[in-house]
Amino acid sequence: MKLLAGNSNRPLAEAIGQYLHVPFTRALVRRFADMEVFVEIEENVRGEDMFVIQSTSFPANDHLMELLIIIDALRRSSAKRITAVIPYFGYARQDRKPGPRTPISAKLVANLITQAGASRVLTVDLHAGQIQGFFDIPTDNLYGQPEMVRDIRDYLDNEHLMVVSPDVGGVVRARGLAKRLGADLAIVDKRRERAGESEVMNIIGDVSGRICLLVDDIVDSGGTICNAADALLEKGAKAVYAYATHGVLSGGAVARIRDSQLKSLVITDSIAATEDIRKCSNIRRISIANLLGEAIYRIANEKSVSSLFD
Repeated sequence: MKLLAGNSNRPLAEAIGQYLHVPFTRALVRRFADMEVFVEIEENVRGEDMFVIQSTSFPANDHLMELLIIIDALRRSSAKRITAVIPYFGYARQDRKPGPRTPISAKLVANLITQAGASRVLTVDLHAGQIQGFFDIPTDNLYGQPEMVRDIRDYLDNEHLMVVSPDVGGVVRARGLAKRLGADLAIVDKRRERAGESEVMNIIGDVSGRICLLVDDIVDSGGTICNAADALLEKGAKAVYAYATHGVLSGGAVARIRDSQLKSLVITDSIAATEDIRKCSNIRRISIANLLGEAIYRIANEKSVSSLFD
């Protein structure tokens, strides 16, 4: 087994390497003057079981091209098997046609990774589980919830918890977390009656006097969870916390969360933190390095990965 990391999230890659006690394969990943990506593998990888660690986070297209070119370089270097370890799969929100004449970009990206030469994909909390079926190679979708459950039990009073889905689409995810915690479930029903009018948020469930725990897979602009937190507090919630696997946090999201009524937003390190995220007092990060490291170990040794979902 050998590890190789792109430039998208070096701290997470190094933490995975420390967990596995495996040094990284020497490789040059750089840009030409016109920003073309150039990759050179600087040691022999013939017949090796290679794991390439690269999130396709901002800048998504640059990091995706890095991943594809690294995989191609390894394939042409006669690596035996190439596993693309993608902690954050960036195009996962484009998993269907929302209207006429629109692409299904998640499928296109899956095809590109497969055609580049990947033998297997390992990722965390895909936005939609059916994206696994977009790949024609084995794909393992790990879940960040076990790490979240440990953190919740360490930091929050489990007795008064109520897990809340910030929208109807996330009910299955929220129900899974509620079951793990033995907590009740509420749902934020978000509607816009007419174009140009503000959204009306109805809370399904009695949250009065409860510590509410919003759970989602991705936080991008932060608008949904901040508005949901306001609606929950208006309905009598005692406090509102949020947990999400992938902290995309684009635009003014960090400032929006900092100024919100959220006690804290907890995200994983699937995406490298910006300086603003590190300085924000109510954003906290937990690591999925051990989870990914254990999955890599089991894949390399032909052991079960499914037990990590428990």
